[in-house]
Amino acid sequence: MDLLRIIIAILVPPIGVFLRVGLSMTLLLNIILTLLGYLPGIIHAIWVITKK
Repeated sequence: MDLLRIIIAILVPPIGVFLRVGLSMTLLLNIILTLLGYLPGIIHAIWVITKK
């Protein structure tokens, strides 16, 4: 399941984060990072998905 989330995070980072944490400040942070630059949004999304 994490592999699917990572693939989604690469394509649309906020959706990958949403699938992991739901509506939260983490999602808001990821949206802001994605708007500031696509790569920071991807990095943050993958970090959120892979941390335990």
